[in-house]
Amino acid sequence: MSVLTFVPVTALVLAAVVLGAIGLGGGIYETLLVDRVWPDNPAIIQPSRGGLNRGLFWGPIHALYEVALLASAWMVWSDAYARSWIIVALVTHFGSRAWSFAYFIPRALRFEKMGDLTEEQSRSARRWIRLSRCRPVLEAVAIVSECEVIVHFAAAVTP
Repeated sequence: MSVLTFVPVTALVLAAVVLGAIGLGGGIYETLLVDRVWPDNPAIIQPSRGGLNRGLFWGPIHALYEVALLASAWMVWSDAYARSWIIVALVTHFGSRAWSFAYFIPRALRFEKMGDLTEEQSRSARRWIRLSRCRPVLEAVAIVSECEVIVHFAAAVTP
């Protein structure tokens, strides 16, 4: 790989890494701080009651990350080694997104619309939180896979 090819490919994959890391940071923030307290104080995640509007962060960051990830996949597809790692990133990220759309997002929207939680709703919220802890791990796998693509291309141009 020439340096002229290396720079744009690596810049695009690096953009995906940075955007994925921003999302990972948001996921860790929610897991460590927000999720610990909102079942006991649901107003924290209810915009209508002055709480966080998580969609303002997650909507744009996922859209930008997914565009960068898909563009990265397109750019590296011809390299078999890079392709295998970008497939890992695609599968883990989009697997996490599918799980989010099927389970997490619908329930999060319901929790945002509820008032104070009943005992049953509180148990459901705590289950949601336990399962949600897996998502940052999946995103970390995607980011590490993207980093492996960058390392691979860097090794290819290093004399």
